[in-house]
Amino acid sequence: MFNKTILQPGVTLYTRPTAQFKTISLSIKFTAPLTEESAGARTVLANVLEDSTAHYPTRTKLRQALEELYGAVFYTDTGKRGNQHSLMLFAESVNDEYLNNPDGPVFEQLLSLVKESLFEPNLTDGAFSETIVEREKQSVADRIRSVYNDKTRYANKRMLELIRPGEPASLSANGSEEAVLAVTAETLRQTYDSMLNNDSIDIYVLGDIDEQQMIEQVKDLFSFPAGDRQTVQPAGHEHSGETPPKHIREKQDMKQGKLNMAYSTPVDFRHPDYPKMQMANGVLGGFAHSKLFVNVREKESLAYYCSSSYSSQYGLLYIMSGIDAEEEEKTARLIGEQIEAMKQGKISDLEMRQTLALLSNSIRSAFDSAKGQIDIYDQYKQLDENFRADHLIAKWEQVTKEDVQQMAGQLTKEITYLLSGREALEDE
Repeated sequence: MFNKTILQPGVTLYTRPTAQFKTISLSIKFTAPLTEESAGARTVLANVLEDSTAHYPTRTKLRQALEELYGAVFYTDTGKRGNQHSLMLFAESVNDEYLNNPDGPVFEQLLSLVKESLFEPNLTDGAFSETIVEREKQSVADRIRSVYNDKTRYANKRMLELIRPGEPASLSANGSEEAVLAVTAETLRQTYDSMLNNDSIDIYVLGDIDEQQMIEQVKDLFSFPAGDRQTVQPAGHEHSGETPPKHIREKQDMKQGKLNMAYSTPVDFRHPDYPKMQMANGVLGGFAHSKLFVNVREKESLAYYCSSSYSSQYGLLYIMSGIDAEEEEKTARLIGEQIEAMKQGKISDLEMRQTLALLSNSIRSAFDSAKGQIDIYDQYKQLDENFRADHLIAKWEQVTKEDVQQMAGQLTKEITYLLSGREALEDE
């Protein structure tokens, strides 16, 4: 799907010539070990790099420069995958084939702007602007605090903190508020230097390009220091399941209760049964036809929403539901019955066909955008550098009801967590 070129040790370029889009897209991903402290600093850094550069020292001037490139796109983001933290830059412009720009090729100018954001950031006496750093710290801290107001996200966050305290599964890609507020202009410069010198770097270019010419351009523009770039190895997530599952209730000022459950599984992203567990999650609660939605929400009307999510990097399957707190016991029992039904092989042909169709449609629709293609390939190249969507779909097509039954049998409950209003369960 993408062609691979090693630019220097630890720096890899992936190119995909395609006439599918009228744009050319660039993505640069810096990967380092995930820790709470570094995640916070790197997220602030991402915001600061997007804000301005040495030649465009204000946000307004940088945005004006992008507008002059026919509305080119440039932004940064952070994310996590397993025990890896990523800082990403994404840029996109209209293909020069559709333009007649008197100032020369637009994408080349966009490449130069991205290069400047990386190698010529907005520094004063070798340090980032304290004003900009403080502003972006507050922006990231506000983003972290916003999770508290989104009770669905908060309940899942708390549940993970209870079963995986301090582990990558429970850490935010934004870091903690404390770590973010501890960042200074000086420590941010250290974070920046470490990223350029030590991170593993993947560069993606996708569009109607002259591939060899693009390889030479990127090699010339993005020459990184010859640092010690080591790939972050996936961390194990084995848990024996010998301890009884936790049952924890917490209260806040809120109306709707949040009943969440977490199950561990030995089947993770790199396990050969990964496609089978994806199908099992789809049958259980991944879609609107799934058992949880049909039986818990529709038939019994016990939940405002009820679904499952398979976090393959951590070997966890989450069940999330919004309920009236007094219905906790009945809802939890009915959710357990859906998993037990799967363990007993009570899976219909229709559930299998619908799950396959929706999984297939979801990955095909991701290929409708350039960024979607980059993101999907960036994930699955860890399994197969020749990855194609039809390869994964073919694996889903081979999954049987007996396979799904087997996957359900490998789920071990770790916690039942209820977040409810303070007035709920007040007599307990």
